[in-house]
Amino acid sequence: MKKIAMFIAFQGFRDEEYIEPKKALEAAGHKVTTVSTAKGEARGKFRATAQVDRTIAEIDPAEYDALTLVGGPGALDHLDKPAVHELFRKAAAAGKLIGAICISPVVLAHAGLLKGKTVTCFPDGEGEVVKGGGKYTGSELEIDGKLITSSGPVPARKYGQALAEALKQG
Repeated sequence: MKKIAMFIAFQGFRDEEYIEPKKALEAAGHKVTTVSTAKGEARGKFRATAQVDRTIAEIDPAEYDALTLVGGPGALDHLDKPAVHELFRKAAAAGKLIGAICISPVVLAHAGLLKGKTVTCFPDGEGEVVKGGGKYTGSELEIDGKLITSSGPVPARKYGQALAEALKQG
């Protein structure tokens, strides 16, 4: 069993981008910890809710096999923060699997983690991803070493399966 820290906006995470990958990871036998800026019940863009297990301040990347970012309208407001950037930099430096879907690869760009990487994201994030050194493709899913990115809610299940498969391999 691998451990995944899944970061979501406390308000305005994209429902499918949390639910589908979480389902795929749990079906593969992994433990998903839901992380946000506050504890309690986080609210999705539509009707989904999620129980936050830990706050950003309570996360040590060394305790996890993967760190992932969920997109949605609240993602940049809640997750594009120096504390989150630092956690993902530490995870990347330790060779952990990193995942980001929809607009959230922008957080990785701002953390300096996309230089020379092949990346996809929601089209609105293309400029920031490119500015951060990423090679934007616009496809549904991209895997570049230990980095898995996806463009949004439509490929959310495929993204979750790719994360589960990458964890199985290493």
